Amino acid sequence: MATTASLSDRNGYKPSYIPAAIAAALVFILYLLTLAPSVAMWDTGEYMAATKVLGLPHPPGNPFFMLLGHAFAMLPLPVSYGAKINILAALASACSAGFWFLITERIVWRWIADRWQRLVVAGLATLIGATAFTVWNQSVVNEKVYTVSLLFFTIASWLMIEWMENPDGPRADRILILVAFLLGLGYSNHPAGFLPLPAAGVAILAVRWRTLLRWKLVLAALGALLIGLTPFIYEPVRAAYFPGINEGAPTACTTTLEAGCTFDRLTVDRLRANINREQYGQKVERGASYPAQVGMWWLYFKWQWLRDSHETMQGLQFVLAFVFLALGLLGGYVHWERDRRTFWYFGPLMFTMTLALIYYLNFKYGWSQDPDVRDVAREVRDRDYFYIWSFSAWGVWAAIGLSFLWEQLAHVLGREQRAEERQGGKKQAAVASWPSRRGFILAAPILLIALIPLFANWKYASRAGHYFTDQWARDYLNSLEPYAIVITNGDNDTFPLWYAQEVEGVRRDVTVAVTTYLDTDWFVRQMIRRPVATYDAANGPAIYRDKVWKKPSGPPLKMTFAEADAVPEYIQLNDPQIFRQGNITLNIEPGYLVRDELVLLRLIKDAFPERPIYLSTGGGGRLATSMQPYLLSQGFVQKLVDHPLTESAATPRIAGLFVDVDRTKALWDTVYRAPDALIKEGDWIDRASFGIPYTYAFTGSVLAEAMTRRGDERAANAIMSRVKGIVKAARIEGFPGT
Repeated sequence: MATTASLSDRNGYKPSYIPAAIAAALVFILYLLTLAPSVAMWDTGEYMAATKVLGLPHPPGNPFFMLLGHAFAMLPLPVSYGAKINILAALASACSAGFWFLITERIVWRWIADRWQRLVVAGLATLIGATAFTVWNQSVVNEKVYTVSLLFFTIASWLMIEWMENPDGPRADRILILVAFLLGLGYSNHPAGFLPLPAAGVAILAVRWRTLLRWKLVLAALGALLIGLTPFIYEPVRAAYFPGINEGAPTACTTTLEAGCTFDRLTVDRLRANINREQYGQKVERGASYPAQVGMWWLYFKWQWLRDSHETMQGLQFVLAFVFLALGLLGGYVHWERDRRTFWYFGPLMFTMTLALIYYLNFKYGWSQDPDVRDVAREVRDRDYFYIWSFSAWGVWAAIGLSFLWEQLAHVLGREQRAEERQGGKKQAAVASWPSRRGFILAAPILLIALIPLFANWKYASRAGHYFTDQWARDYLNSLEPYAIVITNGDNDTFPLWYAQEVEGVRRDVTVAVTTYLDTDWFVRQMIRRPVATYDAANGPAIYRDKVWKKPSGPPLKMTFAEADAVPEYIQLNDPQIFRQGNITLNIEPGYLVRDELVLLRLIKDAFPERPIYLSTGGGGRLATSMQPYLLSQGFVQKLVDHPLTESAATPRIAGLFVDVDRTKALWDTVYRAPDALIKEGDWIDRASFGIPYTYAFTGSVLAEAMTRRGDERAANAIMSRVKGIVKAARIEGFPGT
């Protein structure tokens, strides 16, 4: 086994904390330069809103992150609330990079004698792991909780490697107890917090298996783990205060926090269901075949070194992926050969975060995976963020592999050999032919490979100056009349709205009813108790200042909790049915009405016409078809009206929709600002959320057609000019008229 470190070097080894801190600071600066200034698509808005109101995001609720994020956002930083939460993500990831630095240095210390070389290799690991696309992209906007999870991983990994070096030392037991605590605390941040546990177990078995027989230590570690899990107490306690974001609502309390309902069996059952994510059902069968799931990981691995979002450099992307895969595998082999002790932790950790995690997650085909494969179930978006831990840690092995090539090339270029003989037991014989300093300096250009992801990913990983999602939420809410209820359909027409309402205070008078949540008991109860916020006309859009809007008399659903809980999962209709509310008559075809549709009908009955009701694209499910004669398009939402619509100059029928031309024109001219933000940003990377910019382009083209029918070609051309800008920025291929 190759080594040049003397016994005195080993005994006197001290971690390079200051260089690690400098490396972490440089990574943090990189992330700040590319930081998102506000909210982004998908779960970002949900988590920012939840931390603001100290609420509960979707199961399992992530209680530690809620507490941490809420506290961090109270710091007096001169940026927006959303930027503060994004800085938290960047800081957690940068600190993780610092720990990877320490871990890498500790690993290579066994065979690299010169400290400067160890620092170079540790720096390479930091650079590669921090600039991998998913790591970088998730570190500049807080989409969920993954960078904080990464920080728990790296701290626990550093502690385990420290323990392995001195398992009988005075701090050994305390280190294991601390690791157990961090595993529990990490789990309360996200279930992935337990991922280092198998590796820690293998490491203990490999180094000191008798440790597991010391029952007092085992009990102390279990106690520490349980203490780490205590943030879950937050969920039933906070849920009983009914914050604005209260998903899962794991409490039996109906009015306020009380001991009787908090310690009720129902609270326990709801908390367990929340932690276990029962809302999403159980995956009994494989989502896709395991080879296909590994193929998903490989697709995302290719992204890490060159995020070819528009598939213009597929060949180069594959070559780079092969290079970094080979470097990582080579690094793993070198690690095994030269430092088997720490390998028994890091090797199992890499296995857990790749092949084992792939099996556990059990995903369907990825959204972007194998587009030529038809008739397969797919994830609604790309899930590369679930492998952030894998791609971040890969930097360690890739750097070790690169350092090995550096060493071998130094042999060739240095043309010198260096060997030391054992003298008086104070020096350990080194492997002959270890390259000289001159050889390493001459071979140093090979290390530039580590810079590839920094330059290749900057454009697509950066979110600097991205305001589109913030503007989208404002545009959406300001499309709606005061005190409106809007039936949304998914994450991207819901979570940004929550952010705008709860964080920025925009249009809190609007009630956002999510189709996918209307089939849950907790969301219906939330609708029943939802207070009515007063419409702020001074800060609302000018188009609604022409009248005084009356505040509704109560919440949107006028049901008791018992009535809500009694709504069945579905009812079967053997014959056509008629639903009437005022002048609205809906013809419902035979079949099934599921719970969310039943609740929607009750919502119309209880709230209409006192409150305007709107449908988002896809909102309303099967009922949207029955409601079509009563839906008037205003911008990119459809308003429910109290009479069947007929085609007229004011409401022409275009693309199958009755269009309120005057209102849509007013929204397009005076409200919608997100298209301008998109055109300025100049690109749209996330193809799974492609429907959002498409919505603007479609709305504009419909409006342009309406203007043409009115004979106003000048207005139509101006609208289409803006549409073309949207189409170009979002890369909408084959859009009519562009």
